[in-house]
Amino acid sequence: MKKRILVGGLHHESDTFNPIVTCKDDIWVKRGKSLIEQIGKDSCSGIIKTLLDNDFEVIPTLVARAVPNGEWDKDYYLQLKNEFIEKLKAEKNLDAICLSLHGSMRVKGIGEAEGDLLQAIREIYPDILLVTSLDMHATITEKMIKYSNAFVGYKCAPHTDTFETGIHAAKIVIECLEKGIKPTMSAVHIPFLVAGEQSETSVEPMKSLIEGLREEEKNNSDIFALSYLLGFPWADTKENGVTSLVVTKDNKDLAAKKAMEFANIFWSRREDFHFYNETRMPLDALNNALESVNNDIYPVVISDSGDNPTAGSSSDVTDFLKLILENDELKKLDPPLIYQSFYDREIVDLFKDKDIGLTLDIKLGSKYDTVKSSSVCAKAKLVSKYRNFEDAENTNLILLNIEGVDVIVSDKHIGCYDPNVIRALGVEVEKRKIIIVKLGYLEPEIRSIAKRSLMALTTGSSDELFERLPYKVMKRPIYPLDKDFEPDLYYI
Repeated sequence: MKKRILVGGLHHESDTFNPIVTCKDDIWVKRGKSLIEQIGKDSCSGIIKTLLDNDFEVIPTLVARAVPNGEWDKDYYLQLKNEFIEKLKAEKNLDAICLSLHGSMRVKGIGEAEGDLLQAIREIYPDILLVTSLDMHATITEKMIKYSNAFVGYKCAPHTDTFETGIHAAKIVIECLEKGIKPTMSAVHIPFLVAGEQSETSVEPMKSLIEGLREEEKNNSDIFALSYLLGFPWADTKENGVTSLVVTKDNKDLAAKKAMEFANIFWSRREDFHFYNETRMPLDALNNALESVNNDIYPVVISDSGDNPTAGSSSDVTDFLKLILENDELKKLDPPLIYQSFYDREIVDLFKDKDIGLTLDIKLGSKYDTVKSSSVCAKAKLVSKYRNFEDAENTNLILLNIEGVDVIVSDKHIGCYDPNVIRALGVEVEKRKIIIVKLGYLEPEIRSIAKRSLMALTTGSSDELFERLPYKVMKRPIYPLDKDFEPDLYYI
């Protein structure tokens, strides 16, 4: 008789500095058989395919995801959680549970989502084998450690190994069930905040830190998995920080020893973390971009890093746009500077049914985050529009020209890493001299276009200068906000 494994997942990076509440309209859910029939590149797909390939029966529940944003709406989270739990209760003869979770998802009025869900699972199946894949930017909590048997995190940033991490999680389940092994886990908290823009795994120090994990996994047959979970710096939580996590094959002492060993290795490299891309303050970034254009080096791509929706910011902070509109040289570029993009449903609704060429007085931006900036008040001409862009959650897009600057506006909170969003609006993106994207490090799709790339240290809910963020709950001291202190590397 086939072993029966229940699968499902929740994925979200929740930015507590972003006032937007992630609600039902922002979240997409796959349920039941569609999880098996629509295998993709995500971690849950890696779990499912591996289990099926090894002749296990997969019991699919649901996977819910959203673009990083503010905390989740409590009512909708509870609705999805209850749907998952009811499915779990209906399955009486499960052999294991294998989940795909993020690790830094938060819910209004509840707090950590993963710990809450795992606790609810344990109330039904207190002793079942429970293994979970995690995002590299998971924030590990006491509840997560208490209620799960094993975690394994992504080892690549950008996250190109999501499917492979699902495979890894599924293989832990398979070996445990086939050999009767009980996994043991140990995790050590490291008081360190780090953003993705300083921790890409293709460069140092993360390159060698991850290589160290892989080498230990390869050479130590008593170890299932080692992970560095980097936390999510744009969430004000008491548990925030980096975690060294080790899963062994029923060897608690080894797990504890290796978790502390790798925690000390990570802490010893703390001063080696830095921005890899050319990084400048906003005005300096714009002046350098113009210098490149004047020397026929373009396209220049600038990241508006402080308002990066893929890191959970609101995507409606206007300070950088205002700086651009103060510069006559930038406003006279031919073809125009293009800015991707602003989340402003009101503006899209105003223009989406209008004729191309129409000019209206608008107030753009700061509709959701009203604290960090104010709306841009200007005349805007409708240049083009695109309905229901499929690769960005069927968002409606418009292209406006504001005082000589082309600005994309969407009616959904979407990531700004895909140049096809720009192309959909009739723009030959490679011919633009300056491209602004609300992004941090450049994803491969947009990086391939840039002749020069700059990251501007702008303001917003994903501010790369952590000292500008109003942390109130996070435990201190923590590096790099605090420098001269003896680290408390403690077991979670």
